[in-house]
Amino acid sequence: MDSAETRLTLTQQRALLQLARNAMAAYLAGLPMPAAEGPELKLVHAGAFVSLHLGEQLRGCIGYVDDSRALPEALAETAIAAASRDPRFAPLTAEELDHVNIEISILSPLHKATSPADIALGQHGVMIKLGAHGGLLLPQVAERRNWEVETFLEQACRKADLPAAAWKDPDAAIFIFTAEVFSENRFYPNQ
Repeated sequence: MDSAETRLTLTQQRALLQLARNAMAAYLAGLPMPAAEGPELKLVHAGAFVSLHLGEQLRGCIGYVDDSRALPEALAETAIAAASRDPRFAPLTAEELDHVNIEISILSPLHKATSPADIALGQHGVMIKLGAHGGLLLPQVAERRNWEVETFLEQACRKADLPAAAWKDPDAAIFIFTAEVFSENRFYPNQ
């Protein structure tokens, strides 16, 4: 099953959220990474991001767009990276892990946009590439912040360490994608 046809069941979503939590807990305790359960998930290949939130505040977000690896293995590694290697934040502590909400975004393949009009806010994420720089923002970011398309593109440029207007450069490439987004808040709303 490739990322173009990925639609996870609620059971699979729960399993991936638990895998992410177990991977972070094992990492913080200095234990080996747990094995993924559910052989059908090993057939899923898709880009994925793990976002960690403490209350309404982002606490870490790391992911990948490459769909060459099995989702469970890559997702566990991404969860650990979000907890320990997001350069914007200090590493997550074991005490924080009990209070963090995990959100997972499973990405569709990237498609090159021909113009900003191709971007449907709340539906599409964007990735800007210019030279060696690249910046990606998930679909839910623009929606949560009530951004217009131009602001979304400017913020993706800033994330790529580019000037805000770099998306207008003729050499810049704008890619769009959709994401299947689910979080522990859906299954455990009082967490």
